[in-house]
Amino acid sequence: MGRGVQGRAGSGGGVTMKRLPSAFAEFEKFAEKWCLATEPERWEARLSTPMSEIREFYDAFSGRFEEAIDYCDKFPLDDIPDDALNLLHLVYSMIMVSMAVEIFGTQKPTDSADAEMHRVSAPVP
Repeated sequence: MGRGVQGRAGSGGGVTMKRLPSAFAEFEKFAEKWCLATEPERWEARLSTPMSEIREFYDAFSGRFEEAIDYCDKFPLDDIPDDALNLLHLVYSMIMVSMAVEIFGTQKPTDSADAEMHRVSAPVP
């Protein structure tokens, strides 16, 4: 489907993976969990993450959400750098969790039975 989480080693040979553009480094702590390449992965992460963690991500990222979109818009989608692609995946995850925070107040919509997300194809990236 799409490229998964891409990273690069930190300076000095450290083991810390830098996944996001330096201008968005403050969100690295969310990158491992929320930089997900596919919508089903994001849906599963939303369903399996406690609301307190979803809310923490939402509160942290919402103030710079538009800025992140503007940053990603600088690149053509077929040639987006890995760090910007990861940021775009973070934007997609923010969209997924915003419904849980703003509308439902819970990870899973009420009366949704065993809601699952299946796609025959997915937008790329």
